[in-house]
Parts: sequence; structure tokens; C-alpha cells
Amino acid sequence: MNQGHEYPNWLELPPELTSSILNRLGVMEILESAQKVCRSWRRICKEPLTWSKIDMRNVGHMGGSSHELEKICRHAVDRSQGGLVEIEIWHFATHDLHNYIADSSSKLRSLKLAMCYLIENEGLIEVIAKLPLLEVLEVSYCSLSGEPLESIVPSSCPNQMTFGENCDDVALAIAEILPGLTRLQLFGNRLTNVGLNAILDRCPNLEYLDLRQCINVDIVGDMERRCYERIKVLRRPNDPVDDYPYCVSDVDEMSEEYYGNYSAASDYSDTGEDLGF
Repeated sequence: MNQGHEYPNWLELPPELTSSILNRLGVMEILESAQKVCRSWRRICKEPLTWSKIDMRNVGHMGGSSHELEKICRHAVDRSQGGLVEIEIWHFATHDLHNYIADSSSKLRSLKLAMCYLIENEGLIEVIAKLPLLEVLEVSYCSLSGEPLESIVPSSCPNQMTFGENCDDVALAIAEILPGLTRLQLFGNRLTNVGLNAILDRCPNLEYLDLRQCINVDIVGDMERRCYERIKVLRRPNDPVDDYPYCVSDVDEMSEEYYGNYSAASDYSDTGEDLGF
């Protein structure tokens, strides 16, 4: 061993740099590991900048019910103190949690949801209507069923559109409410060419569009030409899913695992201290 070699002292890094590094960890890694390293890291882990990005992907394997995970997510949102910019949740998001995030995070620019079967059409649209700065929206294998959305979209939205069949409601509302989108993923959604046309009409900044497993969309002829004129990266309904972050064939199994006992989950306090953080 080279006795003259000096290893960097990570505790001497500027707090802003440490916060940037911690920001790349998942919520559970920060709460259960990073903030317990030392007093300095614990202080930084409680600063809002560390929570500008919240990553709660694939956290079920760490144990705990969906109800517990929702409490933890709320605690993470609270720590951001309104500075949340990006959030990604798999499996456990609910209508109440979704609204809590939107009401607390007016600066949110990226919202990614996967396999969140407790969120319905009206819940999703009610939330995105509160997030005018949203640029990235990814919704994968969420049930998105429920009542029609005419009464959900706020009257303050200009150029109100007429909502059609339920399968296009989400796409039409996205087009109406989120003209600033640059990236949109609707993996496994039921939209048709009607909804797709609305998105192309009203989202001029859209560069990435993922419609894999959207079996009601028919990208041929004029629609194909229009998509390739407008969109830099287009993932078509029948494109391969091998780069998808989870196995599509496991979706139903994971749904049962996460939601089968949701109603029987224990009640926990909202405070981070009672959660052990």
C-alpha cells in the first residue's frame, strides 16, 4: 500500500455537492442509510435541496405495506418544502397521495407513475391540472378508469375541449392542460387516434412519445407522417419492451402483491419521527 496516498475526506465536501450526490439516491437509501452516516450528512439529508428529486421505484422489496410507503413518501415531500421538481413512484400511489404531492409541489416538472392501480382518470386529471409547469409525464400500467372528466378539468383552462369516449379522456385532458410537455409516456394506455391527434395539436414542444402497448392507436398513413414530422423519438405500440424497467408479464402478479391487503394495512402517524426517521 502506498503510504503517501491521501484518500478524500467526503465529510469535507461542500454541502451543495453532498446534497447533489445524495439527491441521486432513492428515498429509502437516504432515510435508512445515508442520513445515519454522521451528523453532517443527517443535517444535509434534512435540507430541501436534497429532496428536489424523489425516487420511490421498486421499494416494495424493502418491506412495509403500501400504506407505510405512502406515509414515507409524504414525509419526503414535506422535507422538500415546496422545492420538489421530479418524482417517480411505482405501485403504491393513491388519489390522496397524488393530490398531496400536487398541492405541496407547484414547481414539479416531472411526474412518473407505474402500476399505480388505485389512481383513476379523474384523480390523474385533477392532479395534473394543478401542475402547469409539468414537462415530463410518464404513466405506465395504471388503471385509469372512472367517471368522465368534463367536471374535473378546471374552468380556468382556455379553449375548453369536448371530452369523448372514456378511453381518450386522459389524452384529451393532457393536451388541454399540459401544452409544455416535452416527454410523454402512456405505456399500455387505451387512447385512440383521437387522443393522439389532440396531443400532437396542443403539445408543440413534445419531443419524446412512448405509446408502447397502446393497442388502440393506429400509426399509419397521415398519422405516421405527422408523428415523424413532430416527434424526435417515437416508440410505437408494437415496439419491443426489452428496455422497459420491469417485466410486462409480471404486472398482474405485482398488482396483487401490492394491493391485495391494502385495505388491511396498519395505521401510522404522519410524522417522520414516528416512522423512525
